Amino acid sequence: MSAKRATGLAFAATLLAAGAAGPTGAQQKTETAIFAGGCFWCVESDFDHVTGVLDTTSGYTGGSLKDPTYHQVSAGGTGHYESVRITFDPSKVSYAQLLDAYWHSVDPTDGGGQFCDRGASYKTAIFATSDAQLKEAQASEAAIEKDLGRKVATKVVPASTFYPAEDYHQDYYEKNPLKYRYYRYACGRNARVEEVWGDKAYEGIKDHSS
Repeated sequence: MSAKRATGLAFAATLLAAGAAGPTGAQQKTETAIFAGGCFWCVESDFDHVTGVLDTTSGYTGGSLKDPTYHQVSAGGTGHYESVRITFDPSKVSYAQLLDAYWHSVDPTDGGGQFCDRGASYKTAIFATSDAQLKEAQASEAAIEKDLGRKVATKVVPASTFYPAEDYHQDYYEKNPLKYRYYRYACGRNARVEEVWGDKAYEGIKDHSS
């Protein structure tokens, strides 16, 4: 069992214990964010290193095909993006902070994919899970464009159905650390993010390379 999954199970057990304590037991409130930032292995790894994030799931969203597979999405034509669903504790990390970490971990100026991964399924997008998130993401996008001095290619839209990816994609960076680190390096992800953002690269992410 991965460390992240073990943490998730411990968190679930805590919620159950709180519920069992009766009406006075305080249950932890959680919220969900969905981001597309190129390869979902990397986005999942990055957000697992953000304080307040409780769980991450790689998957597909934004398209019309029901229950898509990796091969269907990567082949193109489904409209789906590789994306990551993030469960977080808003008492420890705000949606604004997640947005900040997201923007500074991708190249939002690239409209053709991300880094070495090209095609529609690898484009950047923010899928807002509420009206409040949508407004906040739109305002954040405007601020990022002002900061960069140019338009960004990232789409900001209401969330649609999210389909978890196949099991072998979940926690890929933990299951296959050597292959993952080589892929991330060879794809040029860290180098390009640092080129775009300078000392702002990976703000809020404790260890983006692992």
